[in-house]
Formats: sequence, structure tokens, C-alpha cells
Amino acid sequence: MPEKPVTMPPVFRFAPSPNGYLHLGHALSALINHDMAKAADGRLLLRIEDIDITRCRPEFEKSIHDDLAWLGIEYEHPVRRQSEHTDAYAQALDRLKEMDLVYPAFMSRGEVKRFVADEEARGRDWPRDPDGAPLYPPDDRKLPRAEAEARIAAGDQHVWRLDMAEALATASSALSFIETGPAHAGRLTLDPSVWGDVMLWRWDAPSSYHLSVVVDDALQGVTLIVRGLDLFAATPVHRLLQTLLDLPAPIYHHHRLILGEDGRKLSKSQGDTALSALRSAGLSPVDIRRRVGLT
Repeated sequence: MPEKPVTMPPVFRFAPSPNGYLHLGHALSALINHDMAKAADGRLLLRIEDIDITRCRPEFEKSIHDDLAWLGIEYEHPVRRQSEHTDAYAQALDRLKEMDLVYPAFMSRGEVKRFVADEEARGRDWPRDPDGAPLYPPDDRKLPRAEAEARIAAGDQHVWRLDMAEALATASSALSFIETGPAHAGRLTLDPSVWGDVMLWRWDAPSSYHLSVVVDDALQGVTLIVRGLDLFAATPVHRLLQTLLDLPAPIYHHHRLILGEDGRKLSKSQGDTALSALRSAGLSPVDIRRRVGLT
């Protein structure tokens, strides 16, 4: 009889940033990852996304491990820390440079804001991305290479942005993905151009979220990405980068968000109640499950 094909267990990951203490929203995501991995007899990885060197701190990273241990969430070791793998992101960016799909951009946020304000004062509606930020102006994309290289050599602060139009023209396949979340289930095809020329590298960090996350997921063999609905709109950008870099396409599962009493998504930067504080107040892991709506 022919041998049955070997089926590899699905690989999940929980990937917090140590730029604040975990709150109930993180607990929901971590627990869903844990529960889905356990139900599928899969593997659960922890990734520390610490490329933002100005905000990430050791005490927040320690707290992540403490909170997960308290919740009873086990994950494989060693834990991947993005700050230890910046060469992988640099290699991915270099590949996109060789394909002539990225360009250096020199406008600061303030300059972009003033540019857009001037355009809108002239009666032009400037496009904005799904997060509400104005799309980057096209001027730097048209800058002659020699002039851009001279500015970089002179030490001008800059970022590298994806030339979205060229990237979409280069992509050789439809940018579809399988979504299993309750809000948008099925095989979906969304347009990444609504994000404009997304940033992939910045002068004060070794990578951007978009680039590092797709590189990490591929290198770690993640097959099922479980994350909040706030990242659903970014998925077509990730599928585009995966296609350009010849990376595998995982399955996606975007879960509901935990909202505050004012209806906004919970945020570390807004000082929403940390899991450590709830633990100190006497709550148990079972209480946390109840609070986030898990039985």
C-alpha cells in the first residue's frame, strides 16, 4: 500500500511588542492562539517584536513572559526576538532594491502634513489609508537616483518605501488569501494599493512592521496567523510582500477586538488596565477568560 503523506502540525504564533504591559486585548489573542493550537495538535510560538528601540523596554518583555505563564499559555523555546535578526530584514529589503521596487523617501511627517494641507486648501481631496493617515506624496518616487544617493550620502534622514504601483505590476499572481475568522471567512482578494507606498525601513529602526512580520512568519514556518481585526486591512500588503519575496502564504484568522467603555480598541499607549494589575487585584486566569468572552 502507498504510504500516507506526512501531515505537519499547524504552527501558530503570538507576537507582542514589549512597548507596554499586556492588557485584555492581548490576553484574548494569546488565548485564542493557545486554544486553536491545542485543538489542532499544533505548535505555538512566541515572538517578541522589539524593533522599535525607542519604546521597547526589558521590563515590558519580562512582563510578557510572566503574564503568559500566569494565563497557563505554554510556547516553544527559544523565543524569537526581532532585534536579534535584523540581518534577515536587511536581506529582504536588499532583494526589493535589486528588483527596483523601493525608493528612499525624505519627507518628514510634518512635511507630509503641510503638503497635504496645501493640496486640500486648493480643493483636492487627498487619499488616506485605512488607518486614516494621508498617503505619501509622489515627489520622492520621481527623484533621480543620483540625487537620492547624494542626499543619502550627505546624511539626510530617510526611509525606504515600497513603490506600490511597480510592486503590483511585478506581482505575478492574484493576491488572495484564505481567511477563517468569523467576520470575513473565505478566500479573499483585497487591494493593497489603498495603503499607498508603505514604509519598509526607517532611519531610526532596522525594519518596519510590514516587512519584518512577513519575513519572520516565513522563517518560523508559521502556517496559521491568528490576530486582531485591526490588522485585517493590512493583510493584502503582507500578501503582496510575500508574493514579491517568494514567501509562503499562511492562512489568516482575524478575531474580534476587546473594546473599552468608550468603544475604542484597548491600547497600551492609552494606559488601559494591564494584566499584571488585574492579577495584583486578585483576578484569576479563569476570570480573565470570562472577561474576554472565552469559556
